[in-house]
Amino acid sequence: MFEHPEFDPVAFAIGPLKVHWYGLMYLIGFLAGWWLGRVRAARRDSGWQAAEIGDLLFYIALGAILGGRLGYVLFYNAAYYLQHPLEMLYLWSGGMSFHGGLIGVLLSLWLYGRSTGRHFLQVGDFVAPLVPIGLGAGRIGNFINQELWGKVTAAPWGVVFPAAGADPRHPSQLYQAGLEGLVLFLVLWIFSARPRRRGAVSGLFLVLYGVFRFLVEFAREPDAHLGYLAFGWVTMGQVLSVPMIILGLVLFFYSRARRRPSPA
Repeated sequence: MFEHPEFDPVAFAIGPLKVHWYGLMYLIGFLAGWWLGRVRAARRDSGWQAAEIGDLLFYIALGAILGGRLGYVLFYNAAYYLQHPLEMLYLWSGGMSFHGGLIGVLLSLWLYGRSTGRHFLQVGDFVAPLVPIGLGAGRIGNFINQELWGKVTAAPWGVVFPAAGADPRHPSQLYQAGLEGLVLFLVLWIFSARPRRRGAVSGLFLVLYGVFRFLVEFAREPDAHLGYLAFGWVTMGQVLSVPMIILGLVLFFYSRARRRPSPA
């Protein structure tokens, strides 16, 4: 059993400017995606230029932040934010929905594809391997902030989150950081190292993230204001993950029907 160190949510301050850990994790994720994108674009057969990655990242960041926050407000806590609308802007306090962020990113990728003459799935296949590092960093931010903790457990690696009480709990944020961050990144980076049919990388991303998120939800405490949605175990995260898995399978099998692989 471990005691959560109760980190200060402010990583450091420069005069009146306070830099929160949560925002710092987002910055790390975007910088990692930018660097990895330039590495992948440098490949002769990538079909991309390193100079394009900055513009692409701007589209992704805008979609992820706006979609993630709006998704959290709508999917998880609409009643609260209707009463406290200004708090929708308090990004440093946490409260981002991956599924909302995904919708925002998909829209931004479509817009970017239109502006550059690229197929939507071509853009998605390039971006998918760049995303997991940011997802993992975000989950570490959740751990630092003592939010989205797991269920009570007797496992020796249980963590006592003082904000959740005296009982040790699954560090579900770290489970997600490992699966949705490290494992997902390694699988997608290796899989996309060779030319694949259009939609294959995007489909694999959706399937694996959806499966990982669905499984970790069994160890994660449901949101107190939502609880379980059905059967005493179905959570909102699982409900939102099922369409991802289905869409990912459709994309993956659609890609197999294509004759020629698109550039890696």
